[in-house]
Amino acid sequence: MKTEIRLTKDGSVTLYVPELNEHYHSINGALQESMHVFIRAGLEYAWQNQSEVSILEVGFGTGLNALLTLEQTLLNSKKVYYHTLEKYPLAPDLIKQMHFEQFIFNVPLLHFLPVLHTSPWNEPVIITPDFTLLKSEADLRPYLLPPNRYTIIYFDAFAPEKQPDLWTDEIFKKLYAALKTNGCLVSYCAKGSFKRSLKAAGFTVEALAGPAGKREMTRALKNNFS
Repeated sequence: MKTEIRLTKDGSVTLYVPELNEHYHSINGALQESMHVFIRAGLEYAWQNQSEVSILEVGFGTGLNALLTLEQTLLNSKKVYYHTLEKYPLAPDLIKQMHFEQFIFNVPLLHFLPVLHTSPWNEPVIITPDFTLLKSEADLRPYLLPPNRYTIIYFDAFAPEKQPDLWTDEIFKKLYAALKTNGCLVSYCAKGSFKRSLKAAGFTVEALAGPAGKREMTRALKNNFS
């Protein structure tokens, strides 16, 4: 799909897909959205009671969520196994054109961005002693996920009206089965239909304050953390 680089309100950039009339991240701030939804509401929440987690990300995209997660392992000396599914991988040259160095000010962290994008697909790669990456070039719908495998799911697919086949009851039942007991799923989305599908799958659903420009986001629990 053709993409265009767009500046967001916090000074970070995202990609726009004209064919879908959709952005990869919030136009109110790509960086702040990723930090708020996936790092603070997902990773930091899970790390309250454990020092090693496994993450499933639906939608690798620009690699921003993975990069920010990697940063947290560098800051906290905690371990992450990061499995991301992406049906349409972006070219590393496009990532270079996004100039992450203009909004990611942790200079040592920027070294890892090309490593994330150029590492081989479909095999686990040890990026650092505390961060292992598995990128699967795959469609979530037919993909066989291992049961009870993941501590956190970053659900970062395009919006339900843009990619409705990834927001079905069947998909969330599949993701529920892939989560460990006490695991959580986090998403920027707060639509009622999404929450109903999560509840139908067995999740306990929490509405949390959203990132800039959004009133709410969603965290869904497979039981509660003890």
